[in-house]
Amino acid sequence: MRHWITRIAALGAVSAVLAGGAARAEGAVLVPHRAVYDLSLIGAPNARGVESARGRIAFDFTGDACEGYALNYRQVTVLEGGETGTRVSDLKSATFETGDGTSFRFRSESDMQGRSARRLVGDAERRDGVLSVRIAQPKAERFTSGGDPVFPTDHMKRLIEAAQAGRTTLSLKVFDGSDDGRKVYDTLAVIGRRIEPGAGAPVEPPLRTGDFEKLPRWPVTLSYFAPDRGEQTPIYTISFELYENGVSRDLRLDYGTFALKGELSQFELMPASACQR
Repeated sequence: MRHWITRIAALGAVSAVLAGGAARAEGAVLVPHRAVYDLSLIGAPNARGVESARGRIAFDFTGDACEGYALNYRQVTVLEGGETGTRVSDLKSATFETGDGTSFRFRSESDMQGRSARRLVGDAERRDGVLSVRIAQPKAERFTSGGDPVFPTDHMKRLIEAAQAGRTTLSLKVFDGSDDGRKVYDTLAVIGRRIEPGAGAPVEPPLRTGDFEKLPRWPVTLSYFAPDRGEQTPIYTISFELYENGVSRDLRLDYGTFALKGELSQFELMPASACQR
C-alpha cells in the first residue's frame, strides 16, 4: 500500500506526484517542501469488511537539480471493519535521485499489524535505456530491465512538462523501488483541461495563498499497471490536481478493492536553492 511520489511527490515524486516546485519555460524545477495529507475512506465496493479508514501521509522533499533530490516519506493507514477488525499498516521510505535522473537509491521499512518490519535497501542506475538494479536487503541480488524506465522525480518533471505543453496523455515505464524492489511499472497519465488561476473547486486552506492563487493546475489520473500487461486493469490509480509548480492537491488513491481521499492539511515551502539547470 505505497505514493510520487514519491510519485504525487514526487507522485512525487506520486512522489510521487507529491513534490513542490517552480516552472521554467524549458521545464519544471522542483523546490524543497514539507506536506501532510489526512486520509479517509471514500469507497470500498470490493473490500469485504472495510467499513472505515483513516491515516496520514507525511513527507519531506529536499534538494535540487544540481545536488539531487531526497524524499523521506511515511504513510500510516488504519482499516476497520466488523468482520476483520482493525488492520494497521505503516510504511516508511527514504529515496535519493540524482538531478539528471540516472541514479536512484531507495530504502523502505513496512510494518503490518505490529509484526517485524520488512526492510528493503537497494540502488539503481539508468544507462542507454537499460535499468540496472542492485538489492542489498533483504537478500543480495541484481537484475536489469529494458524499455528505458524513469525514476520518480524525473517522472514528475515529465508529467508537469507534458501538462504545460497541452498534452492529454503520458505513458512511461517507472521504477520507484517499491514493494519487493523488482517492480517496473507501466504507467499511463491522463491529463485534463488546464484550470486557470482562481478557478475550479475551493482548495485546502494551506494553499490559499497569494502564490498559489496565481498558478494554473491540471486534473491528472495516473494508473500503474503490471509490466507487459495482458489486461487493462491497473494495479492502482492515483488522481489529483497538479499545480504548475509541482504541488498536488485533492488526492484519490484507488487500490482496486478500496479507495482513499487525501486532503492536504499542512504544507510548508522550504527555502529554494540557487541551482540553475
